[in-house]
Amino acid sequence: MIQLSILKIIGYGPWTLTLGSDREHALQMLQATLYKEVQKLFSEKNCLVFLNRADEFFVVSNGLTLEDHIEIQKNLQKSFDVRLSISIGYADSPFEANLKAYEGKINEVFLSKEHIIFGFVDDKSEQKVSIMHFDVDNLTSRRKINSPYEITVTIFELYAKMTKFFLKKDSLTFFMGGDNFMVVASEQAKDSVKDFIKLIEKEDNITLNCGIGNAKTSREAVNLATKSLDTIREIRDSGKEKSHVYELPC
Repeated sequence: MIQLSILKIIGYGPWTLTLGSDREHALQMLQATLYKEVQKLFSEKNCLVFLNRADEFFVVSNGLTLEDHIEIQKNLQKSFDVRLSISIGYADSPFEANLKAYEGKINEVFLSKEHIIFGFVDDKSEQKVSIMHFDVDNLTSRRKINSPYEITVTIFELYAKMTKFFLKKDSLTFFMGGDNFMVVASEQAKDSVKDFIKLIEKEDNITLNCGIGNAKTSREAVNLATKSLDTIREIRDSGKEKSHVYELPC
């Protein structure tokens, strides 16, 4: 069982219009500052925040209670002029948890009307999460023949393919910057990761590495996923034959 919390700025479009046309720099600074604070507050509770567009955040919130969410919401309300809603859902797969959170918000199932929190909190089931951490193997060699912007186009095309592939496996993919991606993964996604790596190598001549971590909370799972990815690099650098996938359990 996985629990997901989705934070979204309320009335962002109309609010931005009140700032006049010379507003873009201010909006970019606000979004960056807001993301930093949201990440800080949730990471302190052993969670990790994924940026989903600049006005929305996805959090794998395993282990967090309604009271934890209210505490975070209070801190955010003190710090920013804009307000955020929180929608919480849980299910057996990441995508289904996303749908559950959406259901709570669209049907106005309030957990706390005062703090604009919707949805359903799971405080009974045993929770776990699997995170897959991808990076592009030896991207440095491409920089010798492609400009920075061409590299960006390649990375974003890869992101689109990864998102579509793993969505069919009830999983959620996020671009983490550079050449790094993370997938909040179902068991089906983990089972198909080697197929995806082979597909991308065949169609795009891109070699991917994937470290997988499994744990009760998202921060612990990401820690293990990144350790797994580092292990792949260590094996590669030692000159030994390596696999492109490595997995660490809880």
